[in-house]
Amino acid sequence: MVFQVGSTLLDACVLTYVQKADTYGYMLTKTLKDNLDISESTLYPVLRRLQKENFLSTYDEPYEGRNRRYYKITEEGVKMCTIYKKEWGDYKNRVDRMITGGETDE
Repeated sequence: MVFQVGSTLLDACVLTYVQKADTYGYMLTKTLKDNLDISESTLYPVLRRLQKENFLSTYDEPYEGRNRRYYKITEEGVKMCTIYKKEWGDYKNRVDRMITGGETDE
């Protein structure tokens, strides 16, 4: 992919994915890597930062004799996700207009 994923867009993708269902780090990493050009080492610092900003919380569940850490979106995370979705729509439409010469999804 020639377009780089910035930290704000990565935050939006993580929050949107976790908003659909609680998930654990490996599954989230796999899903994001399948769709975006990111490395595994990129994601865990993002998850820690989103936790620190109170957008995500964690809990552990036993799985095959070990604990698996799950990420859950917080109320603040849901609010931020709503903002990201609106801002993304506006941004995407402006970029689409520039690239396509005025044609958008609207």
